Amino acid sequence: MLEAQNISYTHRRFSILENIDVSVNYGELLVIVGPNGAGKSTLLSVLANELARHEEPILFKKKAFKDWGDKDLAHSKAKFSQSNSHDIPLSAKDVVMMGRYPYFSSIPQKKDQDATQKAMEETDVAALAPRDYNSLSGGEKQRVHLARVLAQLDNEVENKMVFLDEPLNNLDVLHQHRILHTIKKFTQNGNAAIMVLHDLNLAAQFADRVMLLKKGKIVAHDVPAAVFTKEIISRVYNFPCIVCPNPVNKNPLIIFGT
Repeated sequence: MLEAQNISYTHRRFSILENIDVSVNYGELLVIVGPNGAGKSTLLSVLANELARHEEPILFKKKAFKDWGDKDLAHSKAKFSQSNSHDIPLSAKDVVMMGRYPYFSSIPQKKDQDATQKAMEETDVAALAPRDYNSLSGGEKQRVHLARVLAQLDNEVENKMVFLDEPLNNLDVLHQHRILHTIKKFTQNGNAAIMVLHDLNLAAQFADRVMLLKKGKIVAHDVPAAVFTKEIISRVYNFPCIVCPNPVNKNPLIIFGT
């Protein structure tokens, strides 16, 4: 669904990313992990076509981003960012409705209202609909913006893609797992997702493939069991760990500090 080759990115003469190849298949959840400063968020922004680059074009559904119309692209891809405004003078529902802007010009239609309601129920913020966005907690705001992204992609288009930069920040355990199950269900319907996470065990549990970065370079890019080994993780994070099978699902379980 998405293909990119030789991604490099430099900011103020500092190399952030170096010669990275990425491919994401239909129905796949790719999770990007790595230490602070590895270039995870920058890579996500490049792949989502938010940062200018001059190398080979990124192909989304076999077509370069520059060849997409704005409306069609908004119906096919969406991005959740870490940095959202903390001061939005709207209700929670109106913030979620922003995800429907590509579908109406002035007044939301019934399908827009339905998509908004569905997304808010999916992220457990339906009860917050009339609340002033600015009065919400950090975790509630996070889930409102996740609902906005889900509402944007609620359409009949096949093979959509969502980009998520640390979507689990400020969320409790229940809502972390709820959101990850939602994204997993999204990919299982023929769509794809690229997500930046810090929690390696959640990545091991939910990812189809994992890309491990360090200092802007790929250290490993494979299924979780091949990436999350004691040798690789201890070396990349410069901290001791052991890796054993998760007793519930047999995925890798990383335990640090041993």
